[in-house]
Amino acid sequence: MKSPLTTLCYMERDGKYLMMHRIKKKNDVNEGKWIGVGGHFEPGESPEECLCREVREETGVVLTDWRFRGIVTFTSDDHPTEYMCLYTANGWEGSPSMDCEEGELRWIPKEEVTGLPLWEGDRIFLRLLAADAPFFSLKLTYRNDRLTERSLNGKV
Repeated sequence: MKSPLTTLCYMERDGKYLMMHRIKKKNDVNEGKWIGVGGHFEPGESPEECLCREVREETGVVLTDWRFRGIVTFTSDDHPTEYMCLYTANGWEGSPSMDCEEGELRWIPKEEVTGLPLWEGDRIFLRLLAADAPFFSLKLTYRNDRLTERSLNGKV
């Protein structure tokens, strides 16, 4: 069984985010969506260890500078609850490989990201990242893959 703990990272360069178009993985809850890079914790990992491992596995780079931006709690009628540690990163060694087993990686200008097929809740935390919001806790509830409730720092 997969851990309910995950990481997600938006790597930043020249006003762009490295985004993954999830089109390769079978039975993918994110199929067809654009997201950052990341994944589930392995046993015994800290959030930072998971972050660095997942970014290395999906992009081939070694992170050297990142920022922990918030915790996002996802609840759903279709999937188990997930607790996601959200990061941005602007330092790494190496050049990202644009070939990934889970999807296609592409540098997307930040102002164009919201025009992509995204989860509705991702638009909320991407706005928080763009506003350089202080560390936050965001809860997102989905029913039939549609966002039905949200709360930021415990407030609806």
